[in-house]
Amino acid sequence: MTYTLAIHGGAGVIQTGGDEQPYHQGLRQALEVGQVILKEGGTAIDAVVAAVETLENHPLFNAGHGAVFTADESHELDAGAMDGSDLSAGAVAGARHIKNPVRAAHALLKDQRYVLLCGAGADQFALEAGLPQVSNNYFSTLHRLQQLQTLRASDPSQVALDHSVATIGTSKADNEKKFGTVGAVALDQHGHLAAATSTGGMTNKRPGRIGDTPLIGAGVYANDASCAVSATGTGEHFIRACVGHDIHARMVYGKQSLSQAANATVFENLSALGGEGGCITVGRDGSIAMPFNSRGMYRGWVTQDGEIETRIFSD
Repeated sequence: MTYTLAIHGGAGVIQTGGDEQPYHQGLRQALEVGQVILKEGGTAIDAVVAAVETLENHPLFNAGHGAVFTADESHELDAGAMDGSDLSAGAVAGARHIKNPVRAAHALLKDQRYVLLCGAGADQFALEAGLPQVSNNYFSTLHRLQQLQTLRASDPSQVALDHSVATIGTSKADNEKKFGTVGAVALDQHGHLAAATSTGGMTNKRPGRIGDTPLIGAGVYANDASCAVSATGTGEHFIRACVGHDIHARMVYGKQSLSQAANATVFENLSALGGEGGCITVGRDGSIAMPFNSRGMYRGWVTQDGEIETRIFSD
């Protein structure tokens, strides 16, 4: 059997003229971490969790350390994980003190008593599971605080998705959004699929807001019968389109290929709702599809040939 790993660091692009290289380096680092696990015969679920954890620890991505601020100048983090071999899943929402939310999602997946815990309940579960705890300001960076201040100066009631606030007031052509979510999907050498997704949400979001990231079948989904999916974009639209499960259903019931299913879900269903963003997908045969209807999507992949590739634009 072969293996495949694909990751994303959000849809959209950074402000025109920004330095792209640190993002490529961050994506490559996450791919290298996950690749080691898969190359040595490890499981897909372990690989995607490790890759996402690496991105959570990178301050340029909106997940974990470097998460955006809520309207009350704090951080609430969401993460979800799913194992396609037995459809076990775990997710946390509105977490405030879990250093790596994807690890809490993985712990819930293995525990199997619950699928989704939120707020203080998620933090308490992670504490009891022995996962590292941090103060809420651990997630803060000056860059994210400046984003919040910029947004409020423009419109105190507005919410924004990651780097879109960096271009407020610029020309329409430059005012591109970057939807801050990270994720990974993988096929391991045993033929099993898995997916994981993590996010800090939207800048200036109302406390308690939950997007598609921790919702199984929306922002994260994996099933050995079809594919593994991790999404990024306008979360409310991805929830309404049930993006992850829709791709699976098109493959299983509609007999579509991975590429056909993923493209139809993003360019037809999601776009029809006004949703913007994309997803990374890996099929049971190791195929990859990464459709997005935004200007770009931070993404990368590696297979058993060992060559790591990263991209931002639709090249």
